[in-house]
Amino acid sequence: MIKKFQEISNTVIAEFLARWMLGILFLMAGYWKVFVLTPAKHAENFFIKGFEVHWIPEWLLWALGLSIPVLELAAGLALLAGLWRKLTLTSVGLLLLLTTYGHALQQPLFDIDGHTFTRFVLVIFLLMLPSSTVFLTVDSWISSRKS
Repeated sequence: MIKKFQEISNTVIAEFLARWMLGILFLMAGYWKVFVLTPAKHAENFFIKGFEVHWIPEWLLWALGLSIPVLELAAGLALLAGLWRKLTLTSVGLLLLLTTYGHALQQPLFDIDGHTFTRFVLVIFLLMLPSSTVFLTVDSWISSRKS
């Protein structure tokens, strides 16, 4: 078993660990926002009340506030499963850009060193890795069945 483990490249292990770290972070954030806080409270507390003095229309704030918790939950599950890896990583990367814009709109000198930057670095790292480094994913299982 140890010999088999030694045959796995460090890049493959790094991809697996980074993807699972990111997946857990998004899954748990989404879980809390969907099942504990609820999407309606998330929208009201963090979007409607937080941006009422800014240019963003209320209908867009509601749409984002209600959909982001579900997106985070689904993205977390997809990352853990390795499903639609490129699409999922791109989606969460765009979500993190949107989050950064929102925080910067509220506070122009927003400190990005928190969870946003860490997650974004993991997204960029994972997107830069070649698909040959992907390990234990639904995507690779599906592609192996097609060949």
